[in-house]
Amino acid sequence: MRAEVIANTKLGKSAAAVMKSGELVSDELVLAIVESNLAKNAKGWILDGFPRTLGQAKSLETLLIQINQQIEVVVSLELNDDLLIERLLLRGRSDDNEAVIRHRLEVYKEKTAPLIDFYSKKGLLESVHANGSIEEITDRVEKVLS
Repeated sequence: MRAEVIANTKLGKSAAAVMKSGELVSDELVLAIVESNLAKNAKGWILDGFPRTLGQAKSLETLLIQINQQIEVVVSLELNDDLLIERLLLRGRSDDNEAVIRHRLEVYKEKTAPLIDFYSKKGLLESVHANGSIEEITDRVEKVLS
């Protein structure tokens, strides 16, 4: 989605204002962006930060059936809230301030956390501890993906 924003596409412009407030971009807009990109990458793909709601997950399932692709694994990066806030503040992005980040965490708990159970029941979920260095976390994710 950020690539769409940076490219200043019509979809990106629509997403930018919502993202800055810490709210979730509408399912319809996110799915349009995902569909556009998945169609170009039939050999494989990684979705980062999508789906974020059960509705998006179900829409993604429908889309993948239509384009004859499937999810192989869902990786959940696990990190306590305090360390997550600290890391996000260090990124220095204009939409990263403590109030917005805390709001995002509340939105996550309400709308995104149910995906853990959804994908776990499908046997697709792999949890990865996201504490440690970038290299350590990368190694853990690569082991899950191999």
